[in-house]
Amino acid sequence: GCQMNKSDSERIAGYLENLGYKLNNDRYSSDLVVINTCGVRQSAEDRIYGIIPRIKKKNPKAKIVLTGCLSNREDVKKRLKEKVDIWLPTVQIPNLKYQITNKFQIPNNKSQSCGYLKIKSKYSSMISAFVPIGNGCNNFCSYCVVPMARGGEVYRPAKDIVQEVENLVKIGYKEINLIAQNVNSYKSQITNNKFQTNSKLQITNSKQINFSGLLQMINSISGNFWIRFSTSHPKDMSDELIKIITNCKKVCRHIHLPAQSGDNEILKKMNRNYTAGHYKKLIKKIRRAMPDTSITTDAIVGFPGETREQFNNTAELFKEMKFDMAYVSKYSPRPGTAAENLDDNVSREEKKKREENLMRILRKTAWENNKQYIGEIVEVLIEGEKNNFYFGKIKTGKSVRIMNYELGIRNLVGKFVKVKIIKSRDFGLEGEIA
Repeated sequence: GCQMNKSDSERIAGYLENLGYKLNNDRYSSDLVVINTCGVRQSAEDRIYGIIPRIKKKNPKAKIVLTGCLSNREDVKKRLKEKVDIWLPTVQIPNLKYQITNKFQIPNNKSQSCGYLKIKSKYSSMISAFVPIGNGCNNFCSYCVVPMARGGEVYRPAKDIVQEVENLVKIGYKEINLIAQNVNSYKSQITNNKFQTNSKLQITNSKQINFSGLLQMINSISGNFWIRFSTSHPKDMSDELIKIITNCKKVCRHIHLPAQSGDNEILKKMNRNYTAGHYKKLIKKIRRAMPDTSITTDAIVGFPGETREQFNNTAELFKEMKFDMAYVSKYSPRPGTAAENLDDNVSREEKKKREENLMRILRKTAWENNKQYIGEIVEVLIEGEKNNFYFGKIKTGKSVRIMNYELGIRNLVGKFVKVKIIKSRDFGLEGEIA
């Protein structure tokens, strides 16, 4: 699933550990198995129809909990009703203890949709942490299940977010990933006038903190760490936000901005509320403000009714924008979405061809972008070590593989290290410690 799903899983693990459960990586010997589902694509949904019966067959005594995007889907419940013991929407995670003990049935109350984010996470990394700033989406893109699965947008108070980040930085975290379905829509009422991390901060609205203000607050926290964020919506990427990102030194020079299509008619069918022209101007504006910024995107090929000419507009967008990375998916109809009612008339074979076409363009532009790093000395956050190589990434999000000439002499994992780039690939770099 998405970054939000991974973060939710970390919170579920923290919640269960607090109840006295111990994490067991073997699902076939566990007493309780929690399946956190993704319903964005059919392929992700199909996997659970294989995984859950297999768990039940090999471990019949296990209590299976199904949460995530598929937990409210009636057709999924009908198909797996004999295999799943507890159906738990993500927002009801704090009530899981009652479900486990069969004390009472929890109503589907979406007013809880931000409360579960107060649960302390069991972070899967000691270097980089996901910090959710909200949950849900109000955009209703015609292909997307998120508004139905997670409900409308609800955001955490800025105070809670800042305190979580401060605690993470204090114990040594080097990278903070702020996540939400649409981070740019963030809004938080200031309920305590005394709450301020830095008196010099200029918040544009004294009664409400937007995402620009939140970034300023987190950027002002003492310590050597990076700030990343995802995902942004093109219609909400403001001039103010671009300026704040430019001025906040801890914010990474990497912006993930989903385009989805380069054709205006398809964008309208998708209910994206912007045009290809607006998207192009936005990317150019970002690059003028921050020339070293890495731009990544999402695209869907084979949307209902997409002609070859319309697809070619997306291909031209890829060529012109010269993306560093893109997540290209083949359209699959999702239950409950507006696009489900459209005729899915692009064949699987044609969708695959279009996907491969975009990936060819992407590899070329990404490689050209990466060549510019050769000979440069960059700061790398080392995330791991394997087979005599260190692995990490730079501030623009590029992955770097570094030959470890000092094996056993010192451990650089979790540290910022100066590295000279000596080689580029399409989706990565290679270097040596400077």
